[in-house]
Amino acid sequence: MAIESRIRELGSRHENLDRTIQEETRRPVSDTTLLRELKRQKLRLKEEIEGLRARLH
Repeated sequence: MAIESRIRELGSRHENLDRTIQEETRRPVSDTTLLRELKRQKLRLKEEIEGLRARLH
């Protein structure tokens, strides 16, 4: 189903962003502006995933 495929794709992007955020926070001097934007992107993906899951039920 197309929705399930999209959810998997978004989930993968969400996990990649999570790894990128973790890597950035481990740096001695992390870029707070970059972290803020990455976290916003991650939240948008999460919200989109939740919306798609709601459509499946």
